[in-house]
Amino acid sequence: MHRYRSHTCGDLREALADETTRLSGWCHRIRDHGGVLFIDLRDHYGVTQCVVDPDSKAFALAEKLRSEWVVRIDGLVRRRPEGTENPEMPTGLIEVYVTEIEVLGPAAELPMPVFGDHNYPEDMRLRYRFLDLRRDKLHKNIMLRGQIIDFLRARMKERGFFEFQTPILTASSPEGARDFLVPSRLHPGKFYALPQAPQQFKQLIMVAGFDRYFQIAPCFRDEDARADRSPGEFYQLDVEMSFVTQEDVFAEVEPVLRGVFEEFGGGRPVTQKFPLISYSAALRAFGTDKPDLRNPLLIHDVTNVFRDSGFGVFAKRLAADPEAVVWAVPAPGGGQRTFCDRMDSWAKSEGQPGLAYIFWREGEEGGAGPVAKNIGIERTELIRQGVNGRLSEFVRLPAPEDQKEEKFPLEIAEPYRELRPVGLKAGDAIFFVLGKPKDIYKFAGAARQRLGEELALSKTGVFEFCWIVDFPMYEWNDDEKKIDFSHNPFSMPNFEHDAFVALDPSDEKTIFGIKAFQYDIVCNGVELSSGAIRNHRPDIMRKAFALAGYDERVLEEKFGGMYRAFQYGAPPHGGIAPGVDRIVMLLAGEENLREIVLFPMNQRAEDLLMGAPSTVTAKQLRELHIRLNLPDN
Repeated sequence: MHRYRSHTCGDLREALADETTRLSGWCHRIRDHGGVLFIDLRDHYGVTQCVVDPDSKAFALAEKLRSEWVVRIDGLVRRRPEGTENPEMPTGLIEVYVTEIEVLGPAAELPMPVFGDHNYPEDMRLRYRFLDLRRDKLHKNIMLRGQIIDFLRARMKERGFFEFQTPILTASSPEGARDFLVPSRLHPGKFYALPQAPQQFKQLIMVAGFDRYFQIAPCFRDEDARADRSPGEFYQLDVEMSFVTQEDVFAEVEPVLRGVFEEFGGGRPVTQKFPLISYSAALRAFGTDKPDLRNPLLIHDVTNVFRDSGFGVFAKRLAADPEAVVWAVPAPGGGQRTFCDRMDSWAKSEGQPGLAYIFWREGEEGGAGPVAKNIGIERTELIRQGVNGRLSEFVRLPAPEDQKEEKFPLEIAEPYRELRPVGLKAGDAIFFVLGKPKDIYKFAGAARQRLGEELALSKTGVFEFCWIVDFPMYEWNDDEKKIDFSHNPFSMPNFEHDAFVALDPSDEKTIFGIKAFQYDIVCNGVELSSGAIRNHRPDIMRKAFALAGYDERVLEEKFGGMYRAFQYGAPPHGGIAPGVDRIVMLLAGEENLREIVLFPMNQRAEDLLMGAPSTVTAKQLRELHIRLNLPDN
């Protein structure tokens, strides 16, 4: 027999009854039932109930065992007595009558129990992560992560993509976040950087002629922690393709993402054809470029109803500011004053002056509340009837090849038919936000999301996907008072090429109207990915950077390798990089990446288990020609 085990703790079934077995694992739980000891023995594969009675020569040692001791157990497999079976366990029909125990690894008193699903402070969980990972839920999440990565890798290979590994030590480049810098011993005063993404390398792979690339790529960004992003590193399904249009990228990526959510989503419905929503329409209809389409509510423009109305606060602002608008979010089922006042209090807690509203009551002509009283029955009725607009105003689907320009109605975009608002009636309400669109869209989106949650309007148990497209190429940088890139400087502008190269830098109206071939994938309000068709022509790249205030010297210094490569024949190419961590988080039903990453850092970017970041010796610093200049505090 093997030194440690003949079976795993997940192997044994009724068919093995009356056979001897050897198991090794952790003492998950120990129970004393009238002098008979029951040991739930756990390993990676499962749990087996082991029984030690006073007649066993192993009983004396069994009495000394404690939780999480590692032991080897020999015994006889037998059927559990009738009435004691546990159908919830794969091994629940058998137990092992213990004849011998060997202690392989005693455990000290635990700082936190492994059994159960208790919540413990983050610092304790991370300091003792090896114990935290023994907990069943976390163990399953980590295994799910591995299965998802295997699935993604297999599907990409099936679709003709080849896996490459790109460098980890590279040059620093301005890609939106701080780099992690690595000092060079051989080149004093110079630094490598850990890649924020393999962006330039994967584009160079296309220039080199390899056509279809993917990688489960580690990315490193020195940024503050968020629930959906680790502070130091994360992984993405990095993809790049040559000789493709935006629609070609969509056609390759959609089946992979739809497939992984169908495979691991536990039967939950998944969008079959991802709708396309323009960036500007997303802000206008949902108040965010990461819309949660499970929420059926839309933001509606009711500005004209309030012009010259009796509601002075709105009417005066609209008269004085031609850019001001009034946006409204309907609230089916929210037509009670207590609920409306609660939403108003929430708005104030968000730093807003409040949230105006109208609500409707049974048998009452017109609406209720100060707004309805001031604008009158006729205007109130216009608002009630006027929110029957459809999502088809904002959504389009990819058109067939012979109808590329046609905007399709929502009716073919199942399962989005039910996103059409139902109209307002007694028992409903509507809330209003006043201001310039650029100032109010985020709050309007937050109000939409809050109403969907408070009124239980959002669908559950589904995965709702969409593409966000037509991002603006440029935006105004208010800090530096200049035009700047709004999304990705490597993107191809959706603008006639010769006309783009000839653009006058002072023509700001035209520049701010330029869209780029940039796109995001969003699922249930979570951004899974950004991507773009790349700017592969040096003349267009020079112009794109020049319009943002960067001369050719910046291109040479920061992106020299790629910029030079494009001068020697670069194919049109594009790609995308869905975040693996966020995919796993959605499929595992978790809200924090800590629950699906093996060894995460805390909110302060510290690895409490390994003690990183840590100090280094004076000798190490001398070798790197570094002298510390620490802050006083």
